[in-house]
Amino acid sequence: MKRLKSWPVWMLMGLIVVALLTVGTTRDNGPLTQSDRIDSITKHIACPTCDGESVYVSRASAAEAIRNQVAREVRAGTMTDDEIIGSIANTFKAQVLLVPRATGIDSLVWIMPIAVLVCAVAGLWAAFRRWRRDNSGEASSDDVALVEELLAEDPSDEDNV
Repeated sequence: MKRLKSWPVWMLMGLIVVALLTVGTTRDNGPLTQSDRIDSITKHIACPTCDGESVYVSRASAAEAIRNQVAREVRAGTMTDDEIIGSIANTFKAQVLLVPRATGIDSLVWIMPIAVLVCAVAGLWAAFRRWRRDNSGEASSDDVALVEELLAEDPSDEDNV
């Protein structure tokens, strides 16, 4: 039981979690066919005329036009998925992205809350550990003097209160 409470074990578990999250987020099998690739791209683009729908789901004329543009660019095979999404985002002033880009300030929006949470938990852990270490369970001399003073008071004074 003491092994679970030691900090090296917790550090090892933290490293394992970070490694698994890193592998999970960077691993990309990618779509196999052109149709799968078109579907994947259109699921990440919001319909410019619809409220909260992706181009993949929407049947609006603007969504159909974007789907056709994506299909043309995929068939041409000259651009990557990110480049296709980027060209459409530039056309619509980046208001069509359902998922923020994983670069620059957009990535900070996703990373900062997690970093703040980790720092807050680490800070609380350190504070609680320090408080537990500082509070050895012994009373200070002022506390002892106060208790002795209260115990020494005449009990008949309490009846007058």
